[in-house]
Amino acid sequence: MADVFERIYGQPHVREFLRASTSGRRTTHAYLFTGPAGSNKTQAAFALAAALICPEDGCGSCADCTRIMDRKHPDVRFYQPEGANSYLVEQMREIVTETELAPIQASRKIFILDRIELMGPSAANAFLKTLEEPPADVTFILLGRTRESVLSTIVSRCIVVPFRHIPATEAAAIISQNTGASPELAKIAIEASTGSIANAMAFLQSNEHLAFRQEVLSALLSLEKSDLWDVIGQARKLTLAAKAPLDKMRALREAERAKNEDLLSKTTLKQLEKRDERELKAGSLRAFGRMLAITASFLRDVLAVCAGTPELVINYDVADGIREVAERVSEAQVIQALSAVEDCRDALARNVSPETCVDALLLQIGEALYGSHSPC
Repeated sequence: MADVFERIYGQPHVREFLRASTSGRRTTHAYLFTGPAGSNKTQAAFALAAALICPEDGCGSCADCTRIMDRKHPDVRFYQPEGANSYLVEQMREIVTETELAPIQASRKIFILDRIELMGPSAANAFLKTLEEPPADVTFILLGRTRESVLSTIVSRCIVVPFRHIPATEAAAIISQNTGASPELAKIAIEASTGSIANAMAFLQSNEHLAFRQEVLSALLSLEKSDLWDVIGQARKLTLAAKAPLDKMRALREAERAKNEDLLSKTTLKQLEKRDERELKAGSLRAFGRMLAITASFLRDVLAVCAGTPELVINYDVADGIREVAERVSEAQVIQALSAVEDCRDALARNVSPETCVDALLLQIGEALYGSHSPC
């Protein structure tokens, strides 16, 4: 029978290690998962959380497993850096305080901290004692790019679990096998999901995500003939489309809190509200990150055609449009447009409003590709 660890695609050694650890109750209070983007660290973290809370070590089908893997369980907390490029001291103090509160529904709490390599010494100092000796009902799962990029004082307090790089061809094969999608469509999904197999599979299963991709590509293909107001209109349309699923999530979470208002304490309701705020912020970053990934994939395809390697094009369904753009621009112009994508990513990380970021992104790409010939 399949368990939650079956969803850790492309990492058989990690899967078996975690399965053996939880089935034998040989778990520890702190783990550090290290590996490149797209190596399924986050999916593995939620799978481990499910196995630690589920009475059957992560059966994959009970209410606890389902809610955890859907990122809806109140006792599994997911954190990302709140600073532009780092965890804040105040953020870590808040996490430490939350470890001291009782679980809301389960027998224990799991704290998943992403991009832990962005935790500097000051934030770490506010966290290290709790990481070393957390309450008995708390487990930390930290996610980082490499062991060397994480502070040694953090590494020494954790069991380190390395994740291997999954080649794109292998990732596409895994996605095709599990979804029935063609290898070509699987590659599109991987590009739109910044290399994550789990996110790529979710992408293919969502009509909203697929429609959003088409809107992004349409906006990019129309830039040459768009004036300023056209671009602003396209940016607003993309922003609303990116936020639509988040608006639904917000409404559902508010309804859930209201339904339980008479059953839960004010402290618990406050915890749930904070959890929902974190999830919505993380969801917003994922939504706009997806837009940037689609945009970068399109521009890399244009660059491939400019360089005389059209066989490398990923977005095959708009190949004609990509070729037309490539005929009008140079490699240097495309590289400049790609730098605008990174500028937008940095601005979003600094909490610049998404509306402003998307406006600037489309205008900068239009200027980079078409310059004075663009109505922008």
